Amino acid sequence: MRHVMSGSGSVERVRTALLAAGHADTITVFPESTRTAAQAAAAVGCTVAQIAKSIVFRAGGRAALVITSGANRVDAAKAGAVLGVQLSRADADFVRETTGFAIGGVAPVGHLSPPLILLDEDLLALDPIWAAAGSPTHVFRTTAAELARISGGTVAAVKLESASESSG
Repeated sequence: MRHVMSGSGSVERVRTALLAAGHADTITVFPESTRTAAQAAAAVGCTVAQIAKSIVFRAGGRAALVITSGANRVDAAKAGAVLGVQLSRADADFVRETTGFAIGGVAPVGHLSPPLILLDEDLLALDPIWAAAGSPTHVFRTTAAELARISGGTVAAVKLESASESSG
């Protein structure tokens, strides 16, 4: 097992949050990066859609976390409307200060301060799904229903619909 010193405290925070929520410790470490959805899918051996990407936005001084399918992009206007706030882009410093995680390892649980949380409805059709576990090389296996339960997230339609997307 490979330990990443800068990420070990973050990974332990995620493990503690999973166990406290009654979720099994399904954290796995990979020798290669799982920072992007494509890298995580390749490491895990699943589809990109099965990777639960954590996208952090600013909602004033608070973090808003949108957990989306790795195959989707987030429509910030849709997500903000569901949350009832205006969302803006979050920089790496804001993400680290509010969540306690570096970009590429933002987990859906174990945050330093509780973010507003939305869960992409597209994840509900996928089982299992894999989410970041506090570092760019750690992920955990779960289901969308479990992820909604343990994160307290609201399930919503947050996918950015592109004009170039064909139906099907």
